[in-house]
Amino acid sequence: MSSFVSVWAGIDDTAHVAVTASGKAAESVGAHVAGLVADGIASKIAAQDPTLWGPDAVPESSKRMGWVDLHETTREILPELRSLAAELQAEGLTRVVLCGMGGSSLGPEVIAKTNDLPIVVLDSTDPGQVRAALSKDLASTVVVVSSKSGGTVETDSQRRAFEAAFAAVGLDATRHIVVVTDPGSPLEAASREAGYRKVFLADPNVGGRFSVLTAFGLVPAALAGVDVEEILDEAAVVAPSLAEDTEANPALVLGAAMVVEGHPNLVFQDTGSGIVGLGDWAEQLIAESTGKAGVGLLPVVADEAPELGATGVLDVRLVPLADDSGDGDITVAGTLGAQFLVWEYATAIACRILGVGPFDQPDVESAKVAARSMLDASPEPEPVAFVDDGIEVRATSGLLDGVTTVEAAVSALEAQLSPMGYLAVMAYLDREEFAGLAGVREPIAARTGRPITFGWGPRFLHSTGQLHKGGQPVGVFLQITGTFEEDLPIPGRPFTFGALIAAQAAGDANVLGKDHGRPVLRLNLTDRSQVERVRSVLGA
Repeated sequence: MSSFVSVWAGIDDTAHVAVTASGKAAESVGAHVAGLVADGIASKIAAQDPTLWGPDAVPESSKRMGWVDLHETTREILPELRSLAAELQAEGLTRVVLCGMGGSSLGPEVIAKTNDLPIVVLDSTDPGQVRAALSKDLASTVVVVSSKSGGTVETDSQRRAFEAAFAAVGLDATRHIVVVTDPGSPLEAASREAGYRKVFLADPNVGGRFSVLTAFGLVPAALAGVDVEEILDEAAVVAPSLAEDTEANPALVLGAAMVVEGHPNLVFQDTGSGIVGLGDWAEQLIAESTGKAGVGLLPVVADEAPELGATGVLDVRLVPLADDSGDGDITVAGTLGAQFLVWEYATAIACRILGVGPFDQPDVESAKVAARSMLDASPEPEPVAFVDDGIEVRATSGLLDGVTTVEAAVSALEAQLSPMGYLAVMAYLDREEFAGLAGVREPIAARTGRPITFGWGPRFLHSTGQLHKGGQPVGVFLQITGTFEEDLPIPGRPFTFGALIAAQAAGDANVLGKDHGRPVLRLNLTDRSQVERVRSVLGA
């Protein structure tokens, strides 16, 4: 059996996407790909066959496979999109703010940053981050409100805040708001009634994490100045190869390489791919698609990866197309559009091997329900276990027995890590102001020798939050929250942004701890100076 596999797809003898697998990943390719080819899996995905993941998955799969043709079907919006972009540019509306969560924001952020074009991605309910987005030059701002249904509480709250902010400075909000939603959604009806400048309708047969080549991914990027037709062209180049039932199909190789028995942790490092943030986009795609029914693949996005070599870890490298060295268990290279499509195919294929449906997210809703119940009931704050120099410490029952300091609390949580476990750091703070906090990931990994993820709340709830609850029950969880920011009201709502983000954190902690029996430690900061203390403790 080969210990190295290299495949590519493209045209004119030129690779547009290339995949290699080495060692155990190559062995997994050898174990699975021939069967996938014999079963016609690639061509059946391209034909939108909803039966590939078993009868239980058919109802959801039958309405979620439009993503395979987006490189052709999305082109119909391009003329209107170009026209709107030109109008906005001529009117000086050059600052693009995207209000969206999960699949509505991760893809556009990758596209804009890769093209070195500015875009403000507001995927938070942190009062400070929302206030910062509202406080910049509103006269030159166009807000893209992206939500499949419009019922996403974060996006609806952000829309309300921007409407009020525009009105407060004498601007007509309807001229500054563009909406992306599904046809027939409540948001479409409300937006047309409100008279917003433009409403773009996406393909309703595509789920959020597969939506990067729909209007959800392309409208914000195009308004920021990206030539999005080029991305569709890049996907179109490789689409025929990804639909072929052949052992040289890069999607089949990648999908099989990701599913190595006993190695559910995929540590992503970018070593010059030229695509900014692709790992963050792939994190949601893979975790939310595979993480259910007690199985799943955990993507770990890393700058440096001390956990490489640990039990259960695969080394995944995002590399430039010119790099055929094969360093890493898996390497993937390609143009932006090609990468989007190959990862989508590969994730659907990995789900076939794992025996789960790729298009549902049954455990995402549980945290939303818990947060809503807390907002509705307005319960008293959960009592603290102890306070250390102003930092309020809470935890699941038994975790903090005999513990009286933040340092000891962190050590107690880390001690709960099993030989196959992972630790998720979840920071419900302003990810712009406190971006440096993400640097704690590497030292924790070095200290524990286990995979460590870092996610900003509440956006990770629409991403890895599914795997935390539906995947293998081996995670331990560290929440970092803050009540030091001046609060911000949500127009027309009985709660504030501060109350909302607090409810989201507490709701998720309850679901993880009480419903799933996982260890959860929560550090609530009462002064912004404490962020540095926590960073020091975690990085020690």
